[in-house]
Amino acid sequence: MESNNFTRSPKLLDLSKRFRQSKSVSPLPDDPSIGQSNESERSTRPNRAAVLICLFEEGDDICVILTQRSSKLSSHSGEVSLPGGRTDEEDTDDIRTALREAEEEIGLDPALVDVVTVLEPFVTKKNVTVVPVMGILWDKQAFNPLPNVGEVESIFYAPLEMFLKDENNRRHEEREHGGDKYWLQYFYYETNNRVYVIWALTAGILIAAASLVFRRPPDFQDMPPKFWHKTTASSNVP
Repeated sequence: MESNNFTRSPKLLDLSKRFRQSKSVSPLPDDPSIGQSNESERSTRPNRAAVLICLFEEGDDICVILTQRSSKLSSHSGEVSLPGGRTDEEDTDDIRTALREAEEEIGLDPALVDVVTVLEPFVTKKNVTVVPVMGILWDKQAFNPLPNVGEVESIFYAPLEMFLKDENNRRHEEREHGGDKYWLQYFYYETNNRVYVIWALTAGILIAAASLVFRRPPDFQDMPPKFWHKTTASSNVP
């Protein structure tokens, strides 16, 4: 439930309006039936996932909610990620996947999140299509973080614009895949007496999101993997 004592940020209101009117990112369906898929279609998408880019305003910054995965997980243990995960058969669309996973992982009530757009999908080296869903948390005070201890070690917030800045807390590492060289970006962010490393796909998604939000490219040269944006089946949100 939203609290009664909050004012919607003009900055985020402008952002919401801009994304809803933009044709450069995936629009949201006006009809609730749009974006839904039947059981047959869902069963053919075992390699699909969605993540939630949940934005809120704190001071002068637009911030994003991030998690550090549990060190007990079998894959990507201890890494920083956006809330999200694999598509379930019951999920009607990518938005549902992202919101469901965020609720399961960090206790974020889907009713608090105003989804404003869906970004172009990314494809991992293991051929998993990851769809970033962007939403706004208008009332930050109404969010009571409840990390799922089996999946999430900690929850933290970072300013989105840091993923465009060329500062000392950023570096890149050259890799190669299929004969193509690319760079993985690493961002180091200190908060609550801990230093978190945001890198690889999560960093790539946040660079893309920040570029859209702030309407400018990063201050540093970037050379992301070609396979991140190879031809994939279109998102199940128009």
